[in-house]
Amino acid sequence: MTEGQQWAQLAAQIKKWSAQLGFAQTAISAPDLTLASARLQQWLAEQHHGSMAWMQQRAELRSDPQRLLPGTLRVISVRIDYLADDTMLAVLNSDDKAYISRYALGRDYHKLVRKRLAQLAQKIRAAIAAMPLPEGHPELVQRPFVDSAPVMEKPIAEQAGLGWIGKNTLLINSEAGSWFFLGELFTSAPLPVDSSDQPDQCGNCRACLTTCPTDAFTAPYQLDARRCIAYQTIENRAAIPLELRPLMGNRVFGCDDCQIYCPWNRQPARSDESDFRPRHQLDNSTLAELFLWSEAQWLARTAGSPIRRIGYRGWLRNLSVGLGNWSDAKAAIAALEQRSDIQDDLVREHIDWALATQRQRLAAPAKT
Repeated sequence: MTEGQQWAQLAAQIKKWSAQLGFAQTAISAPDLTLASARLQQWLAEQHHGSMAWMQQRAELRSDPQRLLPGTLRVISVRIDYLADDTMLAVLNSDDKAYISRYALGRDYHKLVRKRLAQLAQKIRAAIAAMPLPEGHPELVQRPFVDSAPVMEKPIAEQAGLGWIGKNTLLINSEAGSWFFLGELFTSAPLPVDSSDQPDQCGNCRACLTTCPTDAFTAPYQLDARRCIAYQTIENRAAIPLELRPLMGNRVFGCDDCQIYCPWNRQPARSDESDFRPRHQLDNSTLAELFLWSEAQWLARTAGSPIRRIGYRGWLRNLSVGLGNWSDAKAAIAALEQRSDIQDDLVREHIDWALATQRQRLAAPAKT
């Protein structure tokens, strides 16, 4: 068997191991991020990243996997589906309910995916150690990444053939839709690469662009994060802009509208991962009941959850906006007035806005 055949055999075995570890799809690339890096620099120049200074500070590391892990020759990209329910529209259409992005209903995916990628890396290392490679073959270097490092995961996955980057800036797979997480394993193993077999299939569709509650898309494939509800409810630590608050509706952690209405998600892949199933009824809870959680309750019920990222004050800030948008003004006011104990200036400002909004609604003449 030639050395090339050995690597091809290992690549096939890697995909089998990956499937056994629960990944829905695996592909290998030697990515060229020249175009993606240029687009990122333009996006940053237009200030579309908002307060995410880390995007600017670590931009160079994103441009080439070798910068992040010297010796990298290939990137093994994996996809793991996370959608565990189909109640998205029902919750969005019930404005007394709190809408939480589907990815955050269960346990934090970072640890789960990273652990499995580490297991995959161990299997690869053991397999290479047993291969009859020529003397002096470079030492193997590998490192797993899951969304928390400066990695251009979507362009890399696109080049590997896991999908295409759609007009909503998300990776879309023709068979699975877009309800999935991505992970990467950087490796120095000279594995054969997969060809991209999923060209852009968005066509003339504009569903994601027209359905965005805050018009965050400046053009197809271009997102201004500053107008994105996901950015405002998760990344932004300051006050939510006044003009955006009425547009947020009951979305209190993230926003899935550009996925919900995407035609490629009409029959999305479903996850059987128990860790991704909704916890503490976060898929069907009211704004009022979540707003009344004490900090101790919030800490207990968000343990191991992506929601922890925003902190308790961010939680209350977001829920205050949701309560300000609730169509039942009397019930919203009653809930808001129960938290007179809150003295935090940021949260208090949003509560006061919600109270003023609802009192104005009550005072408005009834429509006939």
